[in-house]
Amino acid sequence: MQVRQVDTAALTELRAREPGRIVAAWDERALRPMLPEDGRLLLLAADHPARGALAVGSDPMAMASRSELLGRLVTALERPGVDGVLGTPDVLDDLLLLGALEGKVVVGSMNRGGLQGAAWELDDRFTAYTAREIQERGLDGGKMLTRIALGDPGSLSTLAACAEAIGELAAHGRMAMVEPFWSVVGEHGVHNLLDPDSMVRAVQVASGLGPSSAHTWLKLPVVDDLARVMDATTLPSLLLGGDPQEAPAQTYAAWGRALDLPAVRGLVVGRALLYPPDGDVAGAVDLAADLVHGGSA
Repeated sequence: MQVRQVDTAALTELRAREPGRIVAAWDERALRPMLPEDGRLLLLAADHPARGALAVGSDPMAMASRSELLGRLVTALERPGVDGVLGTPDVLDDLLLLGALEGKVVVGSMNRGGLQGAAWELDDRFTAYTAREIQERGLDGGKMLTRIALGDPGSLSTLAACAEAIGELAAHGRMAMVEPFWSVVGEHGVHNLLDPDSMVRAVQVASGLGPSSAHTWLKLPVVDDLARVMDATTLPSLLLGGDPQEAPAQTYAAWGRALDLPAVRGLVVGRALLYPPDGDVAGAVDLAADLVHGGSA
């Protein structure tokens, strides 16, 4: 199946002449319950570009074309079993104007200030969605990257900001999707530690953030001994896909094993599904949907 072609010139014209259409479209959007009957979710991730992270595999600029990214997202969102999308305001507003968010779960990415490779990367300021905007536009929740590096003071600012955002989202009855990592800063920048012990520490710290955990979910990588990592919390969790480094068959097999764990409630995947090695976005998404929903979608 070919990737949908998107008329970005028409989007720009609409943005220039009728910016109020965006607010109106959010108000008129058809909503749905966040969780389907099987209690599992497949979400697409599209918030990487706002942090300057454009690489997929060996191509450092793979996500640079907005028209191509939107075409891949629209193609993926049309597939059965895809519940929704995670993104920054620019991407989500484009998808909204394209009619791709009707009846979909929508999660807004909140802290994108920790630009990839920046000297301040771990002081990850909230530069995108606010909890108030998420509530007013009818989004289902907000996602925050939470990297914890004991040797970098910027982590403390990020932890405090995430705790505040979790409380604000909970007050609005919205999901706080926290993506925690135990990290170190080395010669080549920030490195996330993906061994089980480091992930257990990150999960424990993230689970305790904020004045209420009632609406907190975790977004976690698939790591070795994942069952032990998941035993560190009772919070519902979604697994992230990351930049695909393995053969697709290995990636899907790892997701399938992880989805058998009770606390794991689905996947949040971007590059691995939107930019598969063979270019077949629909095929990659269908395989992931079958893993998450067991053919019930």
